[in-house]
Amino acid sequence: MFIQTEATPNPETLKFIPGRAVSEWGPLEFRTAAEAEVSPLVKALFEIDGVVRVYLGSDFLTVTKAGPDQDWRHLKAPILAAVMDHFTLERPLLTDGAPEAAVEQVYEGDAAQIVEEIKDLLDQRIRPAVAQDGGDILFDRFDVGTGIVYLHMRGACSGCPSSSATLKSGVEKMLKHYVPEVTAVEQSL
Repeated sequence: MFIQTEATPNPETLKFIPGRAVSEWGPLEFRTAAEAEVSPLVKALFEIDGVVRVYLGSDFLTVTKAGPDQDWRHLKAPILAAVMDHFTLERPLLTDGAPEAAVEQVYEGDAAQIVEEIKDLLDQRIRPAVAQDGGDILFDRFDVGTGIVYLHMRGACSGCPSSSATLKSGVEKMLKHYVPEVTAVEQSL
């Protein structure tokens, strides 16, 4: 098995591409070792000293290290070994099957149409580009009164030094252009 690695715009995050499907349930993010208990792969990655976040995409995963004091030269080999062991032993990704779906806010009337346009732009134009860098941007909510769209940054995008620029000069500009009701884009915490 050959696992490719790619740098991401976030120097603390590295993208690993195992050449096969990773998450069949869509993107999953794990921010703590406690959250990782549901996934043998992610649990093994969190057992590596210096790993602080793991993001699973459809055909890749990203691993975030604790900071600049951690060196990828020392972390990369054990991460590759954990990923290779997981796939060669054909372990399940999650021990309890599919994750629970998050409950989404329901919008009605004009707001529902606006939210649908926002989600379509995110899914068709923005998320594919961000996924190439090992990250993801997910819709959180739309404040009808202010026109502010709140988005979650995940994977390599979470904590990335350029994520604010991506949101403001890229995502916000596009959403405001195609959806005039959008006045600003903010990152959800």
